[in-house]
Amino acid sequence: MFKRHYSKIIFLLFIAGIVNYLDRAAFSVAMPYIKDHLHLSPTEVGVMLSSFFFGYALFNFVGGHLSDIYGPKKVFAIAMVSWSLFCGLTGLAFGYTMLFMVRLLFGMSEGPISTTINKAITHWVPLSRRSRAVGIANAGNPLGGAIAGPIVGFIAVMWNWRISFIILMSLGFIWTFFWLRSFTDRPHDNPHVSAAEIAEYDEGQKAAPAAHAGRQKLPLRFYLGQPIVLFTGLAFFAINYILYFFLTWFPSYLSMAKGLDIKEISIASAIPWLLGSIGIAIGGAASDWVFRKTKNLLFSRKLMLAGGLVLSSICISLAGSVSSVSGAVIMMALGIFFMYLAAAAPWSLISEHIAADKVGGVGGFVHLLANTSGMIAPILTGVIVQYTGSFIAAFILAGLVGVIGAAGVVVFVRPIKPAGDAGVAGRDLIKTLSK
Repeated sequence: MFKRHYSKIIFLLFIAGIVNYLDRAAFSVAMPYIKDHLHLSPTEVGVMLSSFFFGYALFNFVGGHLSDIYGPKKVFAIAMVSWSLFCGLTGLAFGYTMLFMVRLLFGMSEGPISTTINKAITHWVPLSRRSRAVGIANAGNPLGGAIAGPIVGFIAVMWNWRISFIILMSLGFIWTFFWLRSFTDRPHDNPHVSAAEIAEYDEGQKAAPAAHAGRQKLPLRFYLGQPIVLFTGLAFFAINYILYFFLTWFPSYLSMAKGLDIKEISIASAIPWLLGSIGIAIGGAASDWVFRKTKNLLFSRKLMLAGGLVLSSICISLAGSVSSVSGAVIMMALGIFFMYLAAAAPWSLISEHIAADKVGGVGGFVHLLANTSGMIAPILTGVIVQYTGSFIAAFILAGLVGVIGAAGVVVFVRPIKPAGDAGVAGRDLIKTLSK
């Protein structure tokens, strides 16, 4: 089935993404029930939806740094078991404070996932196929979001919404069993990997821009001040702002503004997720294709990142002003498609321009910057809805954030200049901003 062993690794990461977003999106789908049960205002709904991200954003960096120290195998296994446990506990929480704490700990447990996926791909996949691998691995995320709606909706109608979280918990435990059996931190340590595959990986590593800076063994702080890191983080913030606006509030928008019931919400909210899954797979493959045609690695990543964000912003801005339900769903689906078209590029930029021994820490830092949007978007959306009585301004704001992120990529994302000390990074940033 798998011609190369790293294809099996990518498949496992793809399944992990499905489980991850099944667990995460289930809460948003169940929120209309939770809102009525706890008698929450729109602002309180926003705070509850944001609780996940307070723990998640912090542990993006912590988990990424730990993957540099202990390797992705151990970190991913511990993270999967932990978040699966807290997913199950979500269905057992009966009070506002308890549910808030469970979601906070759930977010902390999920924190390492994306950075650890990128670390694993950096260790296993040759340079010429890396963006495609990132796209395929992360395509599981929106696919999980797509099937979460129908699954949770069906269980809520047939039994109880709480039971869905108990069922989803078991999937993570099953995945961890196969992960520990199949994965090693590097292909060189795996007896099932051929010498030809290892040689292909080693040759690709020599061609990566990070290889040249990596020879100097630069400290983590050198990379954290680089414009390519900071403005990739800004673009990733924009991607995630759009994502979390959709993930946390779109089901409630369909309920509050369009009057849909749980069955209709389950179907309508699945459509953008399905297009998103296709978008990220296409985006990664298209970026690698542009690289092969132009031989310009940085251009291929920037084109997909900035272009996808601009197109997504246009669609998202229009989605809030469309009067019909079908029009709103179509525009949101296109917005999520283009957003995910851009979503593989930040991970590719980090993987290719950062030394392999610092990919986890730097990727975690970028992911932390990106996921502060998860703290801001749900609460800010709730405040806007409560005080304006409409979702239109919230949709326009999400589009504006996307345009700002795209502009930062075009202007400031440039190759790292090798340097002998960490202080050069700060001076480079000042020079870049002053131009």
